[in-house]
Amino acid sequence: MKCRSLLISACLGVLSAASASGAESSAANVIEHYGLQQGDTPVKERKGWRQPKRILIGGFAARSGPVLQSVAPGVEFIVAGTPEAKSKIASVDAVIGVCDADMVNAGKSIRWIQLVTAGVENCVSIPAVKERNILVTNMQRITGPIIAEHAIAMTLAFTRGLDLYIPAQARGEWDRSVPPGRMAVVNGKTMLVVGLGGIGTEVAKRAHALGMKVTATRNSGRTGPDFVSYVGLPDELPKLASEADFIVNTAPLTPQTKGIFNAELFAKMKPTAYLINVARGGSVVTSDLIDALKSNKIAGAGLDVTDPEPLPSDHPLWKAPNVIITPHISSSSDLGQDAQMEVVRENLRRYAAGDKMLSVVDVARGY
Repeated sequence: MKCRSLLISACLGVLSAASASGAESSAANVIEHYGLQQGDTPVKERKGWRQPKRILIGGFAARSGPVLQSVAPGVEFIVAGTPEAKSKIASVDAVIGVCDADMVNAGKSIRWIQLVTAGVENCVSIPAVKERNILVTNMQRITGPIIAEHAIAMTLAFTRGLDLYIPAQARGEWDRSVPPGRMAVVNGKTMLVVGLGGIGTEVAKRAHALGMKVTATRNSGRTGPDFVSYVGLPDELPKLASEADFIVNTAPLTPQTKGIFNAELFAKMKPTAYLINVARGGSVVTSDLIDALKSNKIAGAGLDVTDPEPLPSDHPLWKAPNVIITPHISSSSDLGQDAQMEVVRENLRRYAAGDKMLSVVDVARGY
């Protein structure tokens, strides 16, 4: 009987080791595939770090308690929005999948917030996050390839007139006339990517593959991949915009990028140029965009994000000419959330061990 018990224990140990090895391999694949970056210093060197005992989980992470438990077996996981969460929030060490002011202010012991999105502006704008030096990590680069495909899809929808022919199909109209400026070829055209980060780089890669000349702006410097012909600083945006046939906004929303697409910039753009926004609606002054579209100062706009959002049903942007609007779904795909879950698992493992974290947000810069 004792031998049998030892054999079972040995088998369970082998299975556990195999499972851990498989998880590590999967995480390594995600890190390599998306080019994820780790922080400069181990998290255990941050003031106030300790091994977590209680973690609040929300979003899709709320459905993954058993998976997270396997990574950190000594941690108590509490689902956000439950009576238990409200009663225990003061003793929570970390949060995964949710970030709001009430939670952060009530959770005096919170030292780490793992977001399950790339956008962080609503979280890092909470004063307590900066004041208490809370570590924030996010989903940098994970949805970049998917959002890039959406941006390119919007670009081609305009150049091939799909925004006109699909409504005509719904009306049962066979009209072969080609509106001026439509049915254009993208080969040889110029695309300006505003914000050459993870998403922007993926957009640039695809535009280059279509034969386009790609220029870009980025806040961190002038370096960029070989397929981007010129990388400028933010103050070069007006000049670069005046030379572009397509402008794709992939910049994070910060005080510096809020409202950068305004009447002044639209006046610089070619009347044949298109704006594609897959970043944040707040980067665009909506009233100025509507005026630019109605006055033919620009050719059109593809918007996955708007300001305000959700866009009210009676908002004039719905009826502005030459607009394609999708309801902030550019990161959606048939791939599910496996990659995001691997990042969550790996960062949880790293945090509990005090290691260097993945995809650390610069709270001061806002991304």
